[in-house]
Amino acid sequence: MPRLFLSCLLILAAIVLAACASDIPLAGSGANSPPTDDRPSEVPTPFQPVADTPTPTVLQIWLSPALPEPLRERAAQLQQVGGRSVVFVESLEQADVRLEPAAERPLSRWIYVLAAPFPTVRDAMSLDELRALWRGEGDGTVIMTSADGLAAGDHLLGAPGQGLVVEESQLVEQAWAARPAVALIPFERLEPRWKVIVVEVSPLDRGPLSGSYPLGIEFGLSGEPSLFDALAAALDWPATNRNPEQLSVVAMTGVTALTRATAWIMEAKGITYPADLVGEWLRDADVTHVSNEVSFTDACPAPDPSPANTRFCSKPAYAELLDAIGVDVVELTGNHNLDWGADAARFSTELYRARGWLYYGGGDTLEDSRQPAVIEHNGNTFVFLGCNAAGPPYALASAVGPGAAPCDMTYFLNEVTRFRQSGAMPIFTFQWPESYRYWPLPDQIAAFREVVDAGAVIVSGSQAHQPQGFEFYNGGFIHYGPGNLFFDQMWSTETRQEFIVRYIFYEGRHLSTVVHTALLEDWSQPRPMTDDERAAFLTTIFQASGW
Repeated sequence: MPRLFLSCLLILAAIVLAACASDIPLAGSGANSPPTDDRPSEVPTPFQPVADTPTPTVLQIWLSPALPEPLRERAAQLQQVGGRSVVFVESLEQADVRLEPAAERPLSRWIYVLAAPFPTVRDAMSLDELRALWRGEGDGTVIMTSADGLAAGDHLLGAPGQGLVVEESQLVEQAWAARPAVALIPFERLEPRWKVIVVEVSPLDRGPLSGSYPLGIEFGLSGEPSLFDALAAALDWPATNRNPEQLSVVAMTGVTALTRATAWIMEAKGITYPADLVGEWLRDADVTHVSNEVSFTDACPAPDPSPANTRFCSKPAYAELLDAIGVDVVELTGNHNLDWGADAARFSTELYRARGWLYYGGGDTLEDSRQPAVIEHNGNTFVFLGCNAAGPPYALASAVGPGAAPCDMTYFLNEVTRFRQSGAMPIFTFQWPESYRYWPLPDQIAAFREVVDAGAVIVSGSQAHQPQGFEFYNGGFIHYGPGNLFFDQMWSTETRQEFIVRYIFYEGRHLSTVVHTALLEDWSQPRPMTDDERAAFLTTIFQASGW
């Protein structure tokens, strides 16, 4: 059966070869491919990338019409913030950030002031009275620019108001024409033709204003908070428009003569007695001026109160009174400083130097008498110059002798111009011939104006025993005479009336003027006028000023 055995063997070999063929890799599958099984394969879900949110390339900003111009100007200069181009939009709804008053993120506190034309008798007004006036109730008109009206009017006084809206260039003239009138204006836009009306506290006082000042508005950012930091840094807005470190107060006075009945009262009631009631007006200034017309000397006899005595001297101890009012600069244009001789005049200038007081308008020699008193304070530079136009000749300094500076106007006008061109603010004082009237004489007007034309910011008449009027002329402020400060002229109401004038300077310019009024009592002591006395006095002076 060999043939049968061989057939079976061939059949078995074929079966084995067929079974092995299922394990042979397919061509192109790779020699190292892993074995497979019968389980279905798990195919991972393909990755679906999240669509990128495009980063905004534009920052849309809305500027409130109420923004003060200095803040608006800085904002308008923005081109990019945080890599985004700045676009200014017309409506609130379009804006990412709004620059506005009463904002979510305050950046700058803007101080507004209530101002009236300078020849206004009223000194103060309550916030309720101002709001009533804004509503059209009461006697007077509220005038402002459109931007100030939107800011100060709407946010401080309440809308709608009945005020008169005018162009900024017309504001002062319109207010003067509409008297009685007041205006709400930013602090930095004050100028001397305005009088600041106090609302609870005066913004002209030295030092910072408290947060309770009622006419302050905060401006800043509202909208998307994530943008505030970058935008605030880019804006770099000032914290306020009233920086107390740039403000200076200069107090100026009229005649001081510590002699005769004034000295007699000082001996009886105390050296500083004359300053008891008005001293704070003077001490509170940054620079305090007096025009001392009488020299100090140890040889001065006991005071003689007789009005017939016109040969004057002061005891050195009386200088304590000047210390008590905080004197910084002494004017020597008066015509009695040589009454007790040259030695007394030189003793006095030495006394001033020893106490750290500057002097001008007189001195140890002609050259010394011409020297200015220069004072720098808070970035403001003041140059005091003065001369004696009244004489008599024996009261004037010479090449080798002391006395008052004679009025060589060619010299002084050149000096005023030179200092003004250097950026300083010249303050010039005259010892003019006395006239005992409220209004100045024509030659006095001409001379005072000439100094303003040369560049003086303030011109004052130190000769006046009776106060005289004011004038705004060619950008300067003229006070023809403050009257006495400490002197015994009790013989008329007019000679008892006094001005103590505080000039406010800011950022190198004359910003405003505050006039305090006093009435001499007891031959020596000025006291603040009552409201009625002040109103009558100011009315008379304003009329004499042509207002």
